[in-house]
Amino acid sequence: MNQIHLPTADERAVRITGGVPLSGTATVQGSKNIALHLYTAALLADEPLTLTGAPEILDTLVCAEILNHTGTPTKIIGDRFETTPAAAWYPVIPDILGRRIRTTAVMAAALLARAGQVTFPTPGGDAFCRRHIDRHLAAMEAAGANLEVTGDRVKARINSWDQAPFTTDAATRQWGPSLGATVTGLLLAARIRGTSTILNPSVEPEVLVTASVLAAGGVGITWEGTTALHVTGTDRITGGTFQVPADRLEAATLALAAAITGGTVHLTDFPPSEFPLGLLAAFADAGIELTLVNSGTLVRCPNGRRAVQIATGPHPGFPTDVQPQFTAFLTQADGTSRIEERIYTERDTHVGPLRAFGAAVNTDRAVITVRGQSPLIAADVAGEDIRAVTAMLIAALAAEGTSTIRGMYHLRRGYGSLLPKLAALGAKLTIDQEKL
Repeated sequence: MNQIHLPTADERAVRITGGVPLSGTATVQGSKNIALHLYTAALLADEPLTLTGAPEILDTLVCAEILNHTGTPTKIIGDRFETTPAAAWYPVIPDILGRRIRTTAVMAAALLARAGQVTFPTPGGDAFCRRHIDRHLAAMEAAGANLEVTGDRVKARINSWDQAPFTTDAATRQWGPSLGATVTGLLLAARIRGTSTILNPSVEPEVLVTASVLAAGGVGITWEGTTALHVTGTDRITGGTFQVPADRLEAATLALAAAITGGTVHLTDFPPSEFPLGLLAAFADAGIELTLVNSGTLVRCPNGRRAVQIATGPHPGFPTDVQPQFTAFLTQADGTSRIEERIYTERDTHVGPLRAFGAAVNTDRAVITVRGQSPLIAADVAGEDIRAVTAMLIAALAAEGTSTIRGMYHLRRGYGSLLPKLAALGAKLTIDQEKL
């Protein structure tokens, strides 16, 4: 088994002195959320599979450790994530690993498809909400699995290898099509002969890219828009080398950092068209100008920051994973903004810390109201999830004085080099006493 160093904590603090306009160029890392699903798809390959541009983050290390533990030899070399088909399966995802990432149920589906059985914990990852897996479990049952759910652990077993194609529905009552459950159904169907159907599939890039990698490996993929995804399985899936697309969420974070400081930043090789349409509309309404320059995006806010009225939604709508960062930006916009969080209604762990900076931010159930422009002052704050920490970083960039931000472990789960990038753009940053 390959040995991977897997940190469990990071007690260091980030110190930021605000008031410096960001300027320069930055390269966007490989997409965290897309990569997590591609790591899982690698379990199905019958040949070596390599992902290039893999984000160098803690979640990548956790996924590699799960693959190694369950039988798929995996190694990480820089931004290369390399897998070799398993000689034998050990289809048990350890609780200590499975509770550290959000895609545990998806990985379990791939193991179930491969080994006919799997034991796994309910997923973890972020503190602001519990990850619901009812649609994942429904897909497993549709594919012929018997389930035993005890507390926060699940055992699934397929008694017959003579599986028939199945139909499952990825829609949820609360937030529309489930991204994870769509991929779960896709992975289960990929190794079942015949054509299975996923109704109401998510069309997030995570799904589209995972489907394209499986299609390159020999799986039949047919889309009926957002109505149905038809998957024709095979008993052999080839490998190959695939590039992880750039992270639209890190790109948005960098754009908002530039805009809140009144700076100008060029995101290389990330054109404006890579942002979801809902985010493009929100940027335009807020006064953030995006210009295509040399296959990248030039970001600036030349005519002042404006209040907006927005709501999160499924792709291509305004993404929930940008809501905290956008909320931080709106503290410096003229007027009163209203953000309705329709995906994760509990997602407000950034609100209290933003108030500590002096921001006029309030929540009423799933609605966040921001009154700007608020003069921000340095604060000592801590983040409990990936996007909340980045919201605090953005606020600190605009605050007077030197802020201290804790929660580096969460930041490292999703951003491999965000702090060095901000420092290269001119931000005054230190990690404890180490200047970047």
